[in-house]
Amino acid sequence: MKLLVCTDLDRTLLPNGPQAESPEARPAFAALAENPRVCIVYVTGRSIRLTEEAIEEFQVPFPDVLIADVGTSICHRAQGKWQHDRDWDALLSREWYRANNGLPGLLLELPGLEMQEEEKQTRFKLSYYVDADVDRQRLARSINSILAQQEIRASLIWSHDEVTDQELLDILPAGADKYQALQFLRRQLGYHPDEMLFSGDSGNDLEVLTSEIPAVLVANARQEVAEKARMMAIIAGNGASLYLARGGFQGMNGCYSAGILEGVAHYYPEIFQYDP
Repeated sequence: MKLLVCTDLDRTLLPNGPQAESPEARPAFAALAENPRVCIVYVTGRSIRLTEEAIEEFQVPFPDVLIADVGTSICHRAQGKWQHDRDWDALLSREWYRANNGLPGLLLELPGLEMQEEEKQTRFKLSYYVDADVDRQRLARSINSILAQQEIRASLIWSHDEVTDQELLDILPAGADKYQALQFLRRQLGYHPDEMLFSGDSGNDLEVLTSEIPAVLVANARQEVAEKARMMAIIAGNGASLYLARGGFQGMNGCYSAGILEGVAHYYPEIFQYDP
């Protein structure tokens, strides 16, 4: 068999949350990445530069493919260099040509939004901090009204940064998010959904976690994310495609990369039976 292992970074593969990490988990993940039947994809809100910083800091393997900037960039790694997927860029360009012409200024007139730092903005992503006490539903209606007036088709991706305890919002082209990027990549590389695993921990992972793609929510995810994911998956008819890591696999606690490995063992136990 072949397997496309796709994982979020922060607080999923990377142990940068408050919970403890099983010390044997990252070396076991690195061994999984060496399996010739496995292709590794990182799916993250980080940029290429910040991803490389994380790889160096946490000593995790380089992926075969990087889906960065919350799905708005797809980069293939070949001979130690990143190569942007031109087909994906061209697809997003058709959706987003109006977005950067005045939209950021219009949105900043809304109370409760603050533009994130310049280095967190990309060609196909507008990123904001959101006041914790803002009425999110009302804010979303206001944003969608402005988008409609500007004839911009976009997706609103809400998430929470546990480290800074900050609410976040990313505005992306309608066809660009982690799920759509993974589907594009899956078709491009010739994988069936039953030859994939996605792992995540937060709100911007929910669309993939609750889709038909086999997925695992790592054990360190917030309880409210776990409850929402379970409910959304059931409503979508994909309850069997979501696994909640709970620990116990090879004596590990199910947090971070231990949860990823537990998910692989749950869906594809034969992958660990490979004998080189």
